[in-house]
Amino acid sequence: MNHLASLGRVSLFIIYFWFGILKVIGISPAEPLVENLFNQLLGGIIPFEIFNQAFGLGECLIGICWLFPKISKVALLVLLGHMISTFLPVIFLPNETWQTWFTPTLVGQYIIKNLALISLALMINQEQTRRLIIKGPKELGENYIAERVKNKYVA
Repeated sequence: MNHLASLGRVSLFIIYFWFGILKVIGISPAEPLVENLFNQLLGGIIPFEIFNQAFGLGECLIGICWLFPKISKVALLVLLGHMISTFLPVIFLPNETWQTWFTPTLVGQYIIKNLALISLALMINQEQTRRLIIKGPKELGENYIAERVKNKYVA
């Protein structure tokens, strides 16, 4: 499972960094959607260009975080927060995300596929947590006794 988790980490890095850097340099195909949502929810607070670059840098940082197993929990929490923002168009921009009831547009499909990224991030975090769990006193005692008995028979 460790190799699959590593592959998942690299996949999340590639997706987040790639999509983020496209926003930073201003060539993201998602920019019109992001700008429409920004104008509807945050318009006038800061210029969109600054927001979009900061959002893109944030995505790049999320991607980089996935490369470091020790900060998986942070990466997961930030990813989940980011994913909330990616689902907002489904609610606030229904004309761009739905053709008819239960039939998403291409943009809607692009958003819905984020459920797979959330699942991958949760799986990686679960694997990391499982590897970090400290054994309880009973299990430690049993392991200690088993090791001592094994050494006596070997000696």
